[in-house]
Amino acid sequence: MNVELVEQPSSVRWWQALNPAVYLVSILPGVAVWLLAEKPLSHTALWSATLAVVLLQHGINLLNDAKDWQLGADTFKYDSWVRIHDGSVRTAFYHGLISLTAGGALGLLVLLLVQQLWILVFALPLVGLGVLYNAGQRPLSYTVAGEWATALCYGPGVFGGLWFVAEQPFGWSSLLGMGAFAAFATALLFSHQPPQLETDRQAGKQCFAVRHGAAVTYRVSAMLLATSLGLLALAFGLGSSGLASAFLFGLASAVAVIWVVRVGPNPKRMMLSSTLVFLVEALSRAF
Repeated sequence: MNVELVEQPSSVRWWQALNPAVYLVSILPGVAVWLLAEKPLSHTALWSATLAVVLLQHGINLLNDAKDWQLGADTFKYDSWVRIHDGSVRTAFYHGLISLTAGGALGLLVLLLVQQLWILVFALPLVGLGVLYNAGQRPLSYTVAGEWATALCYGPGVFGGLWFVAEQPFGWSSLLGMGAFAAFATALLFSHQPPQLETDRQAGKQCFAVRHGAAVTYRVSAMLLATSLGLLALAFGLGSSGLASAFLFGLASAVAVIWVVRVGPNPKRMMLSSTLVFLVEALSRAF
């Protein structure tokens, strides 16, 4: 089903559809690698690779908006990229494809420069999984596999890829970081689902909120956020940062989770509160 806009062009601006806060899910893994690093790293390689991840996320977000619009979901989403492109699913699709290509090219260049092409062995399948999240008449995002795909792409994929780009050793810090960002990305995905539950159900999506309802989805989202930050606090404790750093991170995390639970989970609140936790940790290193 191809759904096109029949109303006057939206007054939504491009920066509203861009929603810069959503890209923190791709930036925070890079920050975590920097804070957890067990030996000196190349900042140029790490932050260039992080930018590549942001471009890949941007492309996948655009493909998601285009596919949802085409299949009848999110047609009332005021900040859909399809609205920004005057109702053209095709334009949104090509915009996403350009961003994916740019992100892939930059990521490949970084791997060439740091001589870590072996990372492609697990990175390429996970990038493919991200594309399949929106591809075809029955994308992964419309099935029960959507949440697992998100966890794999952001845990082993994004955090793991950035960890090895930074040439850090495999060990407990890397494993805990992968688990943390798998949980974090899934928490954000779940917090995003309840407001569009009815349109998702009508479009045939089998996402977590459709299967379990809004209340359960919000509770699980908050639990996953707490799990994510808890795993990172443990990683700080086991790493070179020491117990004092882990305690401070854990305390800031507890405040963030309590606030999110009180005001209600949504992607922007969860990402901004988590960013403040990382900021507290970074500032503690400076003083």
